[in-house]
Amino acid sequence: MEVINEVYPTDPDQMEEATKEGPKGPIFMVNLLKFKDKAEYADGRETDLTGKQAYQLYGAGVAGLLPEYGGRIFFMADVTFLQLGQVEELWDEIAVAVYPNRNALLRMSQSKEWQDLSVHRQAGLAGQLNIESVMPEPLKGLPWNALLMKEFE
Repeated sequence: MEVINEVYPTDPDQMEEATKEGPKGPIFMVNLLKFKDKAEYADGRETDLTGKQAYQLYGAGVAGLLPEYGGRIFFMADVTFLQLGQVEELWDEIAVAVYPNRNALLRMSQSKEWQDLSVHRQAGLAGQLNIESVMPEPLKGLPWNALLMKEFE
């Protein structure tokens, strides 16, 4: 399995699929994040920020923006160890955001607010994987998921 981290989508099929209705929500967007050692802004500005610090500026802004689109941060953690499997290099962080549907994510990423914040994302990320996922029907009614699913009914 070849893994290619990207900052922006380059596959036309992926970009087209992202604009389609998608699965019945909510969707959980799993983000596997790899940071640059030092932030590099496209406009050439000087900075002492690390890639992670630049991305945290983006993340804090997006956390405030998500509720406007019915979403929220679900989980965030630093990657510390690979228990099983083999990869050339570990990701630095995992973040999971939950959206009511794919369209909410698309609308947010097309907003002026998100575009303004994304300069920090681009400056901080060496690459990432974004994996859309949905909870299987049998799991939605389990006690630990019922409250979460109620938010999206």
